[in-house]
Amino acid sequence: MEALRSKLKEVLSAVLPVVFIVSILHFTIAPVGGSMFTAFLIGSFLVIIGLTLFLFGIDLSIDVIGHNIGNFLVQKGKLALVIVVGLVLGFFISFAEPDLHILANQVSDVTSGQFGRWLMVTAVSVGIGVMMTLGMLRILKNVPLKTTFMLAYGLIFILSLFSTPDFLAIAFDASGATTGALTTPFMLALASGVASMKKDSKTSEADSFGLVGISSTGAIIGVLLSGIIMGIEKLEGAPENVAMVVDDIAGVYASVVPTVVIETLFSLSPIILSYLFFQYVYLKQRRSVVVSVMKGVALTYVGLVLFLSGVNGGFMKVGRTLGHMLADMENKIPVLVVSFVLGLVTVLAEPAVIVLTHQVEDITGGYVKRPLVLLFLSVSVGLAILMATIRILVPEIKLWMYLLIGFGAAVVMAFFTPDLFVGVAFDAGGVASGPMTATFSLAFVQGIAYSTPHADIVSDGFGMIAVVAMMPVVALQLLGMLYKIKTRNV
Repeated sequence: MEALRSKLKEVLSAVLPVVFIVSILHFTIAPVGGSMFTAFLIGSFLVIIGLTLFLFGIDLSIDVIGHNIGNFLVQKGKLALVIVVGLVLGFFISFAEPDLHILANQVSDVTSGQFGRWLMVTAVSVGIGVMMTLGMLRILKNVPLKTTFMLAYGLIFILSLFSTPDFLAIAFDASGATTGALTTPFMLALASGVASMKKDSKTSEADSFGLVGISSTGAIIGVLLSGIIMGIEKLEGAPENVAMVVDDIAGVYASVVPTVVIETLFSLSPIILSYLFFQYVYLKQRRSVVVSVMKGVALTYVGLVLFLSGVNGGFMKVGRTLGHMLADMENKIPVLVVSFVLGLVTVLAEPAVIVLTHQVEDITGGYVKRPLVLLFLSVSVGLAILMATIRILVPEIKLWMYLLIGFGAAVVMAFFTPDLFVGVAFDAGGVASGPMTATFSLAFVQGIAYSTPHADIVSDGFGMIAVVAMMPVVALQLLGMLYKIKTRNV
């Protein structure tokens, strides 16, 4: 019970600032309408309860499952088994990630089906499966993490030269969205399980991170290759009705919840089936352990349903409407300030961010403090959403300028940063862009794009998640360099 209470306090400190900011905007410069605000408050309550149950359930289930499968693969020591399991698990876990489906739906709707939902989900999942497998092999074969990232982003740079701005924006957004609330905890636990079996404890600590970051590059590669193969020069955007009016609050949630219930069950099924297969064929753990894991799965499921229902029912509509209203103002300072502040606080409510920062503190034995990691993450995401807003308002600024400079700097910094921080930084880039970012923040930025006359609905409406995924990589490697300097001076 104490653990559940601790999770609730953590979630309240993360979600309430978002509620506070939206409330201030609603009662001052951007009234979103009484019914929509009420739907948002209901959504906030569901997010708080859902996120609490989700995080508590993750500790009992997904962490244990991923760790056990990782240990098993190392104990068997068969390269072919690692490759098969990595490809299959990587594909199905990504294919079932709720955040990826949210983004794919938005892409399909905005492009009028030119880049359809299932094509995008499949392309991303194949890329994730391949790169997750390579990431696991990297741990087992002791390939330097920085070398792996240099090769992966080198390939991405080459593919980018043959890609259109539309597919570039969607590809980098996909890399953030696919490492969401479900995929990230499993990958972190899987990497920890594989790394923990290594004899060198220092190497094991560093190798516990980086798998999420490596896997997310697969999403970029998958989408860019799809765009090149399809040969579409320009994705035509179809404007949505951004100035939404919510009259029937009960109807909104009645339409959202059934879909979330089914999609979340679909999301968790591959992990549950994989665990049961390994349990009855290989692991053969005590019944009490299996019962505990399944209880955790049930709590994870209920929590994720409540969380996603709250996000889709209340958060996304308010986000798009606020972006639309603020961008319509003649004075652009409010939209810039709100962009930065929203970035500061929404990242704190990301489920995977909470999981990652706890794991960083646990694995390093408290050497890397969680509040400091959260501070660097928060500021970097605030700057990222501010940069995304400026890019929409200033047409001369292109997405590739941000990505080339940012990821180029990140790859170079990796050679001067301790290995532990390199892995944490690239993982953080993925976890910072979870369901809160893929819904509330992306909707906010799209609202700005729809209200800006010169903005392109596709290339400007997307791309924000890409910048959000980039900035923490730079920021946390900077933190690693500071730790390195501090250690030398002691």
